[in-house]
Amino acid sequence: MDNSRRRLLKLGTGFALSSAVTVKAGATAASIIIPAEPGPQGTVLRLVTFSEGVPGSPRLGAVTAQGRVVDLGAAAKAMDMTLAFDPASMVSLIAAGPDAVAQARRCAASGRPHLPLDRVRLLAPIPVPARNVYAVGWNYLEHFGESLTAKKADLPKHPVFFTKGTHTINGPFDPIPFDPAVSVKIDWEGELAVIIGKRGYNVAESDAMQHVFGYAVINDTTARDMQVDHGGQWFKGKSLDGHGPIGPWIVPASDIDYTNLQLTTRVNGVIKQRINTSQMYFKVPRLIAELSLGLTLEPGDIIATGTPSGIGAARNPPEFLKPGDVMETEIDRIGVIRNEIRSVAA
Repeated sequence: MDNSRRRLLKLGTGFALSSAVTVKAGATAASIIIPAEPGPQGTVLRLVTFSEGVPGSPRLGAVTAQGRVVDLGAAAKAMDMTLAFDPASMVSLIAAGPDAVAQARRCAASGRPHLPLDRVRLLAPIPVPARNVYAVGWNYLEHFGESLTAKKADLPKHPVFFTKGTHTINGPFDPIPFDPAVSVKIDWEGELAVIIGKRGYNVAESDAMQHVFGYAVINDTTARDMQVDHGGQWFKGKSLDGHGPIGPWIVPASDIDYTNLQLTTRVNGVIKQRINTSQMYFKVPRLIAELSLGLTLEPGDIIATGTPSGIGAARNPPEFLKPGDVMETEIDRIGVIRNEIRSVAA
């Protein structure tokens, strides 16, 4: 992303963490990058779940291009607006549909009341999903080719789905727990997250985009030793607590073209993955159509759409994350999440 098209906000050093439980509770970012690019309807709407203070009750906000967080509930009250959604629940806003998004835009544009980003904690946009995160395997051809289990296989005729447990969800700037008694082969997988906006069952591919609320950045952080060495435990290898950082916000589908976004994963500033979403093998409409076949999708469901090549396990020699490493996952026109790998055994 060009430096002239983003704003870099330096924040504080974060809150002290004392246990594996508080590792998941949240931490402030070392920096937050705000892409400064207008959407088709004007300023991009960046919807966040945030808290003020420790601990703080989650509230919904909109992050402005100037690096301020507009408290949607407080802004609506100041404008004498009756919201169509619960201002403490992102899923409530999502389920309320276009009218709720329009209200959020009005609140964001009002500029009141607002807080500087260094006064708040950005949580995962949906801190506690109602259901497991849906995820897609091998959705970029180069990654399919580098997979040990796929090298001799034909190209897939259907997407491969698996899930990550709800406790994997982690904040966009939260530490990722590292426990050597559990896993020592923690790997990165940067991905585009699709947030479902309305219920769907047997959704036709031609209608699928009507079910998309918006997009976020997610990292399908994976314990390779559990996934591979323990008998092919995909669910367990993908579902360690805190191994699903997501955010930093949700950008509505109307504000962005998901088919042309640059996805980059960095570890300690070194690029490990880089690809454009135009190279997805199965596009979002196909994913939604296949996933919803006989399976009802609900507002607030999260779909991680697959990672490109460049994973640590496929490198020669293999590379894995270790305590002190900083993993950044960036999608231009959405934003960056930044997560330190932090030991919980010390």
